[in-house]
Amino acid sequence: MTDRHASVRPLLAVLRGTRQPVPPVWLMRQAGRYLPEYRALREQKGGFLELATDSETAAEITLQPIRRFGFDGAILFSDILMIPHALGQDLRFEAGEGPRLSPPLVDHALAALTPVMERLEPVYETVRRVRADLPAQTTFLGFAGSPWTVATYMVAGQGSREQGETRRYAYRDPQAFEAIINAIADSTVDYLAKQIEAGVDAVQLFDSWSGSLSPAQFERWVIAPTVRIVDALRQRHPDTPIIGFPKGAGGKLPAYARETGVNAVGLDETVDPVWAAANLPANLPVQGNLDPLALIAGGSALESAVARILDALGDRPHIFNLGHGILPDTPIAHVEQLLGLVRRGA
Repeated sequence: MTDRHASVRPLLAVLRGTRQPVPPVWLMRQAGRYLPEYRALREQKGGFLELATDSETAAEITLQPIRRFGFDGAILFSDILMIPHALGQDLRFEAGEGPRLSPPLVDHALAALTPVMERLEPVYETVRRVRADLPAQTTFLGFAGSPWTVATYMVAGQGSREQGETRRYAYRDPQAFEAIINAIADSTVDYLAKQIEAGVDAVQLFDSWSGSLSPAQFERWVIAPTVRIVDALRQRHPDTPIIGFPKGAGGKLPAYARETGVNAVGLDETVDPVWAAANLPANLPVQGNLDPLALIAGGSALESAVARILDALGDRPHIFNLGHGILPDTPIAHVEQLLGLVRRGA
């Protein structure tokens, strides 16, 4: 990717360390259930996995919020559990209950799984289709789940509030758990590299459950595998920015930023942006961190929340985003209000 591309893609320029006079904007889960056009397509096409593995449909879903809102970034429509699916676990989505993986690794050996890497091919085709239709000024973001978060699903077979089963497993048999983490990390490097080769401009690592770990476990199961991915991906694609999003990391964020080598750090809604500005490395690009519920509230509550973030992070490269994914009951008008506030400087 040349500097010329960065100059016409404000979000990509920020990821490369250049502060923009108006922060670029995209929203996690911006392609999803709050959009009537997404709901109509899902009703027509079927369940989530069917959507994500139908490249034509997944590309259309990725582009829907770009057409409606003109966000500065498009995020690939897929799921963080595509990697365990490719590593040999069966993936299904239960209505109202979330994803299920089988067999769960808490009582099955990783070596017993038979990888089916062909399951990732529809994702790369989705990237190629989106790249062909994306406006020139829009940065295209690929993504993967970070090893710790993906492992919590692989071990337990499903999501959980405290990740207790996986945390116990990691303490009880750290060597076996490390093998799972390394398998995820190595597959993730290939997965992200192929997304880049298919056309994404940057990638994000989602560590949605990193907040459940103690400092020592965070160092071992979040920071170290992220370093493994970042270093290996940089060898293959040295110019592609990497965003790290360790949700719930809190006071461990500065260590994550210093040690992992990511190009930008995502802040969840619990992080005080004033604290982040003071404690993260100088000039490190940051992303975030509006509370998704403030977006639902709209009005003056949204206005004041946006102003506080812009004031706190205005002196460094900043991508405006939510602190987590947009919620299904978010009013379209409030997203439009948000974009107006950010682009006018609140």
